[in-house]
Amino acid sequence: MLDSEWLFVGLGLAAFFAGVVDAVVGGGGLIQIPALFSAFPNGSPATLFGTNKLSSVVGTTSAAIQYGRRVAIPWRVALPGALAAFIGSWFGARTVAYLSPELLRPLVLGLLILVAIYTFRRKDFGTGGDVLLDGRRSVVVALGIGAVIGFYDGFFGPGTGSFLIFLFVRLLGMDFLRASVSAKILNVSTNVAAILFFASSVELLWAVAAVMASCNLAGALVGSRLALRHGAGFVRRMFLGVLCVLIGKIAYDLVTRLH
Repeated sequence: MLDSEWLFVGLGLAAFFAGVVDAVVGGGGLIQIPALFSAFPNGSPATLFGTNKLSSVVGTTSAAIQYGRRVAIPWRVALPGALAAFIGSWFGARTVAYLSPELLRPLVLGLLILVAIYTFRRKDFGTGGDVLLDGRRSVVVALGIGAVIGFYDGFFGPGTGSFLIFLFVRLLGMDFLRASVSAKILNVSTNVAAILFFASSVELLWAVAAVMASCNLAGALVGSRLALRHGAGFVRRMFLGVLCVLIGKIAYDLVTRLH
């Protein structure tokens, strides 16, 4: 094989596994983004981040559709949350021009550790909740979650899916499975907003994105079927696993930057 063919094979495999992880609990960016930076070490970060969004939005959309066929989606909170997330993500992406996302690393690390500790200690957390479908409060909470996490995703990004799932479980009483599908809907919205921003600002790698998107889609189909087959308990275990990897990755990045 030519070097370029191996490059596409490697990126395709990374996108597939990212799709599996993203479909269950989010966090596929942990796989795709390093793969893109490794393949294109001289590429513009904005170009690579935008290309990652193009790939991941396909798998995330597919996962949301797969979940929607088997799980009752709480549209009353998901749609307002998605709208707020879209707006928040757009402004978050614009803010990168004025502030460095690196400023958030220590804060995000601390929050992820707290989320992991809380979830570990509460063995029943997210395994059998009831969604708050009625009442203005649930809509207001969903709007707040969408706006804050949407802005965060546009500005920085790591852990977006984990934060969405945790907040949907903690504040809206969802189980992990329903929180996951709701997070997918908001994540599609944040990805679309970021893609619109990046596409109008930088040149994206469309051919690379097309290959990765098809592989990400295949991974998303596998991941969503695994989650639906094994239920909220499986999603909870995956959630904790991704949290641990996120904590390790961000802590490692902080230490290497100090040296």
